[in-house]
Amino acid sequence: MRIDGEWALFDDGVARPMVSGEILAADGSWVKFPFLVDTGADRTVLTAAALTQLGVRPNTSYDGISGLGGTAESVVIETQIRRSRENSSKVVFRGQYAAVTEVQSLDMCVLGRDITGLFAVIVDQAGGVVCMLSQRHHYTIQVD
Repeated sequence: MRIDGEWALFDDGVARPMVSGEILAADGSWVKFPFLVDTGADRTVLTAAALTQLGVRPNTSYDGISGLGGTAESVVIETQIRRSRENSSKVVFRGQYAAVTEVQSLDMCVLGRDITGLFAVIVDQAGGVVCMLSQRHHYTIQVD
């Protein structure tokens, strides 16, 4: 399986590794969101805006999510995240995901190791590659 992303240039002039995905909302619809591919994030975290838009009721509150910006209040929701693979079919990740509750805490959804750990993740800015590989796909590192 291969899931491709891209290096997206943001308003601050910084290119970031991104993949798009869809999250299952409370009404059964799928809502598209961009995800930052964060190889250092322990878990996938949704923004407060995504939480509101999805309308999914939290299972529990969480002690907080911490990162470079400090600690943010968060909740845990049960939902599904899906992404298109190389053959245009969908792969679905079912689970419990964290969501921050304060808008200023996080400005983009983060794809963490609870999902990326299932793949070999390539974030090669110099080569312009953002890719997640598993099953029959693999990569090779060679010297020219």
